[in-house]
Amino acid sequence: MTVTVLAILETDFVPQKSLAKIMNDRLRLAARDLEQIHLKSLSGRGFSSDNLIIYISYNPKYKIRYCIMNDVSADIQYFVAETCGRQGYILWKRPVIEIKENKYLDS
Repeated sequence: MTVTVLAILETDFVPQKSLAKIMNDRLRLAARDLEQIHLKSLSGRGFSSDNLIIYISYNPKYKIRYCIMNDVSADIQYFVAETCGRQGYILWKRPVIEIKENKYLDS
């Protein structure tokens, strides 16, 4: 399994410039540690050759949140949730985008 953790530096809020640099550096370090240390065991043998893509970012209260971006099995989701929970990260609830189908009437 290929594990990729991406730090999303753009947030829903705009921190001060001096604080933004510190926050972005911390977020990049957290992404690297999560990928190379904490989730390294998923890269071992016995797992499928699928990809695992995780985004991390800050919420407005300066907590790191995570979101699994692709479909993975329930056991992988549980492992990621446990690992991120131990790091103090919270689940990033993505908004569900509903696409409505246009219906045209034949005349």
